[in-house]
Amino acid sequence: MKRATPILLVLIAVLAGGAVGLAAATLAPRSGPSPTGTGIAVAGGTPPPTAAPGTPGPSVEPTPSPSPTPAPTPTLVPAPLDGVLVPAEVAARHPIAVMIDDLNAARPQSGLNAASVVWQAPAEGGIPRYMLLFQENIPGLVGPVRSSRYYFIAWASEVRAMYVHAGGSPQALSTLRAKGSGQYVYNADDFRYEGRYLWRIKTRFAPHNLYTDGAHLRKLATVVHATDGPITGAWTFAPDAALADRPTGGRIDVSYPYNKIRYDYDRNTNTYLRRVTGFLRQIDAADKKQVAPKNVVIMFVSFGPLNDGHPNKKRLEANLIGKGAAWIATNGKTIKGTWRKQSVTAPTLFFDSLGHPVTLTVGQTFVQVLQTGSKILIKDGVAPAAQ
Repeated sequence: MKRATPILLVLIAVLAGGAVGLAAATLAPRSGPSPTGTGIAVAGGTPPPTAAPGTPGPSVEPTPSPSPTPAPTPTLVPAPLDGVLVPAEVAARHPIAVMIDDLNAARPQSGLNAASVVWQAPAEGGIPRYMLLFQENIPGLVGPVRSSRYYFIAWASEVRAMYVHAGGSPQALSTLRAKGSGQYVYNADDFRYEGRYLWRIKTRFAPHNLYTDGAHLRKLATVVHATDGPITGAWTFAPDAALADRPTGGRIDVSYPYNKIRYDYDRNTNTYLRRVTGFLRQIDAADKKQVAPKNVVIMFVSFGPLNDGHPNKKRLEANLIGKGAAWIATNGKTIKGTWRKQSVTAPTLFFDSLGHPVTLTVGQTFVQVLQTGSKILIKDGVAPAAQ
């Protein structure tokens, strides 16, 4: 009987062990010749050598993750009313003017520090009133809101602001009816919008309890069609003077019959710390900080009685078109100059004694409008010592 060949032995093993045995015999890698010298190839070719246990395998370089795309840095532009650098879409916010009470019962007022520009002028019988002009900032609480006067409308018209007020003199209301759809301003009278965008607080009594806030003002601007868009600023701004160039001390006093205001120049912050009647620090009730503008402008205007059929109200009218004397304080230094305004909607501009446009410091400006002939006190600070 002949000796069985290796292949025959495999077949015998398959028959004896079944399909599993065939798979094991066929797929098991061989590292050398079979005992009989006849090799059996694995299907698909010769397998790669297997590394011994503990031997490092071939190194594989990890695929680097793609670097995240950096967020683009927003382009900053000067805000049109105060020169503060802000994103372009913020600089395009529509200006909002709000009339603010200044009787003792209205203090402390809210919203002063968020305004880009603050106008203060006599309203009736020597009682002054504020107009806060907001642009890049969305304020918190704002108030108490009070009534309108024609000359405040004229200042607000310089930027076609949304003009927020609670009623007004007959002269002002007739102007708003004729020019309050964007010709001068966008009229936002509380008598129409109270309960939705303005409201009465319970901690004060009327008429010193009417308030609003920035979020509601922005919504109201949409309602009256005061849409955002490019704004051309009329004033020129520059950064703060270097600390070494700022004086030490300095004071400005201006007075209305029912409010006396004092500014103390602060060299470190390059601001004018504001005090009111009794020279109490003026604190903004919204943010609890002292009111401290970067610039103070005093302009003298001729006021006279308003012949509106209500002489007991002692309302005033002002001669705003033309020019007059002004004092401009910035960086701790005060110069004498002039103001000019060519028409109702033309900007109020300020010039030095040589007729050159004045450059203000970036930041908030307070414009103190006084009756021509009013007394003021300007005390210059001490110039820094030569280094």
